[in-house]
Amino acid sequence: MAELTFDCIDVQPQRYAVSPTLLFRLRIAELSKTPVHAIALRCQIRIEPRRRRYSEHEQQHLAALFGEPSRWGETLNPIQFTSVSHLVTSFTGATEVDLPVPCTYDLEVSAGKYFHALEDGMVPLLLLFSGTVFGKGERGFWVDQVPWHKEAEYQMPVSVWQELMDTYFPNEAWIRLHRDTIDALLRYKAEHAIPTWDAAMTQLLTTASGTSGVTP
Repeated sequence: MAELTFDCIDVQPQRYAVSPTLLFRLRIAELSKTPVHAIALRCQIRIEPRRRRYSEHEQQHLAALFGEPSRWGETLNPIQFTSVSHLVTSFTGATEVDLPVPCTYDLEVSAGKYFHALEDGMVPLLLLFSGTVFGKGERGFWVDQVPWHKEAEYQMPVSVWQELMDTYFPNEAWIRLHRDTIDALLRYKAEHAIPTWDAAMTQLLTTASGTSGVTP
């Protein structure tokens, strides 16, 4: 039977991908030196918000997720980031692999809200592993399960997330709107000859605040 250990040793943005993707560098070791033919690996990544401190500005932005800081003793619970699968090829002893993790900047998603609220420091992550191990020994092929208790902690720099989003969405963020709202905004843009969505939203905000014109 395989005796596996997992460590996350790095994470970097993938420069050229269809959508924003982080590459988590994993080190997988098989302690008994039994040759591993392959691992059909599954990984759940979870944010552990209790494992860091927050500035006053960050607390204000996180109120939408956790409420007022006075309630954080009850509401500061783990956030599901994502779940991914990856096929690890054959190795003996230890190997290092890149685990691609597709990401979203959708601010309707809890993880997106959390990342957007952070200014600097680290994002405390917990990687939970499962899956199926395939091997070949003296008695032929064998199959084993990755134990559910296998996990790895990692402190991801906030700057890595910011770099990822700046690469794919420079100086931009995304929100989801109802179709009727989109239609109303389209009519507003046309009626006022406003060239972009950003300018239309700025016009509405400046009008609502009692000023006039589009803020540069």
